[in-house]
Amino acid sequence: MRESLVQIGALVGKEFRLEWRQRYALNGMLLYMVGAVFVCYLSFNARRGQLAPIVWNTLFWLIQLFTAINAIAKTFVQERAGRQLYYYTLASPQQIIVAKVIYNTGLMLVLALLGFSVYAFVLGSPVQDVGLYIGSLLLGAIGFAASLTLVAGIAAKAENSATLMAILSFPVILPLLLLLLKVAKNAMDGLDRSASSDELLTILAIDAIVLALSYLLFPFLWKS
Repeated sequence: MRESLVQIGALVGKEFRLEWRQRYALNGMLLYMVGAVFVCYLSFNARRGQLAPIVWNTLFWLIQLFTAINAIAKTFVQERAGRQLYYYTLASPQQIIVAKVIYNTGLMLVLALLGFSVYAFVLGSPVQDVGLYIGSLLLGAIGFAASLTLVAGIAAKAENSATLMAILSFPVILPLLLLLLKVAKNAMDGLDRSASSDELLTILAIDAIVLALSYLLFPFLWKS
């Protein structure tokens, strides 16, 4: 168990070092996110605090969705077949998928918090329960990372991986996104947190199911 955790930690560290060497990818994601916020500001001609809360919330989660797809789509595509074969001799497929999910969760959480800060600064923030809203960002980061990492692994086996990634990701992400929108809307309205308990439990269940499926199914995908 301890050796497995050490190997997972080494794989997560490898992901961070690889991302740092290819900083243009991270810079591109940040530029996309900031550019999307600025385009929303110009398109709606919105001053701070004048955008309808439901529109504010919907636009923010759409930006987060496309940021997640762009950030995680390269998870397996950026690694050549020779490198993947080398990983196959060093670690188990379960360790590899767990490490990638942990890294992508951290990446998505950082991007979500940065995106929320920039979005709130430019367009104002109508959120009344910030703690619940940040909680929805955390659950969304876990769900997006687990779902899209597995989808990215499937898409990487095809020739046109970018197209397949887009096709497969939306049906998987859509139920989770609808629940996150509802929880975030409750946080914006300042409702009691018990009003969001059912949605939060459902999101936790979806995250747990996706994580379990990734852990169980990725070994078969890795061997193919």
